[in-house]
Amino acid sequence: MHGPALSGWLLVALCAATGMYCLLRMRAGTGRERRAAGGEAVMGFGMAFMALPAAVLTPPGWSWAVYAAVFGATALHGLLAVRHGAHHLHHLVGSLAMVYMAVAMAVPGAPGAHAGHAAAGAGGIPVLTGGLLLYYTVYVLRAGARLVPVAATAGGPVGGGLPTGGAARAGGPEMTLACRLSMALGMVAMLVTL
Repeated sequence: MHGPALSGWLLVALCAATGMYCLLRMRAGTGRERRAAGGEAVMGFGMAFMALPAAVLTPPGWSWAVYAAVFGATALHGLLAVRHGAHHLHHLVGSLAMVYMAVAMAVPGAPGAHAGHAAAGAGGIPVLTGGLLLYYTVYVLRAGARLVPVAATAGGPVGGGLPTGGAARAGGPEMTLACRLSMALGMVAMLVTL
């Protein structure tokens, strides 16, 4: 595989692995953590499906409407959950971005007919796509900076900031943040190809 097909497969693998990890988090979590992990699993698997290279699966025209409806429902859920915490705002933005990409791909004659391959021209509304790219780029940079061990940022030896042993195996907060970071990176890649 070369070019866009390889990129598409790498994005599918990243998003599917993230979705699987979120399912595992959902199984181990309780209450609010479980609901957040479930929403992130839906997002990860949805992104994996959307990123499939067109040579493998060309979705029927109606699938984008179903896709927009599913993520429209998750956006509505996110809108209702925003009053419980700011983190839900990120879920809301992610769900709305997925609805936006599904609608952009459903429009007949849109250059970005499928996110799994590079579009010849711009798809969707350039200002909105640019705003989402800016949001996710800032999110990726902030999340990546939070994953850097404190000792490494102070010029000390690397490796003192992340937990080892049981906390790392159980998937502590660093793994959750890495999961969200990888989905945000996937969103950047998908928006660039839109």
